[in-house]
Amino acid sequence: MSDFGDWFKSIPFITRSWFAASVVVPCLGKFGLVSHWTLILMPELFFNKFHLWRPVTATFYFPLGFVYLVNLYMLYHYSTRLETGVFDGRPADYIFMLLFNWLCIVITGLLMNMQLLMISLIASIVYVWAQFNKDMIVTFWFGTRFKAQYLPWVMMGFNFIVRGSLVDELVGNLVGHLYFFLMFKYPVDLGGRSFLTTPEFLYRFFPNRRGGVSGFGAPPSRPVPQEQAARGGGRHNWGQGFRLGGE
Repeated sequence: MSDFGDWFKSIPFITRSWFAASVVVPCLGKFGLVSHWTLILMPELFFNKFHLWRPVTATFYFPLGFVYLVNLYMLYHYSTRLETGVFDGRPADYIFMLLFNWLCIVITGLLMNMQLLMISLIASIVYVWAQFNKDMIVTFWFGTRFKAQYLPWVMMGFNFIVRGSLVDELVGNLVGHLYFFLMFKYPVDLGGRSFLTTPEFLYRFFPNRRGGVSGFGAPPSRPVPQEQAARGGGRHNWGQGFRLGGE
């Protein structure tokens, strides 16, 4: 248990909190401590009955199984690399990215009647990581190797073959692209204005460390790859996203 505790404590704070919530909430539903129907996103109950917690619990809940475990690994693997790489020393900026992506995914989920949001949020951070490490060679299933910029789309295609659904990944990729475009691509490469700025109150709660830059007012023109190698993994989902009923 000490080895597990040491490993868990070694995970950076934001990723560790997200990872822990993504373990606890599914277990609550699996073991009947909370009905899984109270954890999923249901637009009619959100709007008509003011079940305001559902967008949050739907982000952390997913039926336990192979797909869940693969996505939990993707969360740990790529969120850790973002938090200790591009966003190292800038927790407020990383939290802002997660909040922006989450809000976009929630709005999309309500419009498209998506019940579960976990995969979409994870896919969005994988997409952002891939943009910062475009030329890095990653290894996918069965030893397949390719540049990281193709990873989000390879994963989406792979999971379409495995599960026959890719809406969750597609939404996540599009949201990740929206964030990266507005925060980095448009203001730097295209010379446009910066539409996204980390709110000051986040810096008050999560100040920069080790001399990190406050905010993304002047994002790097050429993002530097944050590591030399990475491994990808298969994940899930076209239609209405992953829906309960086949647990």
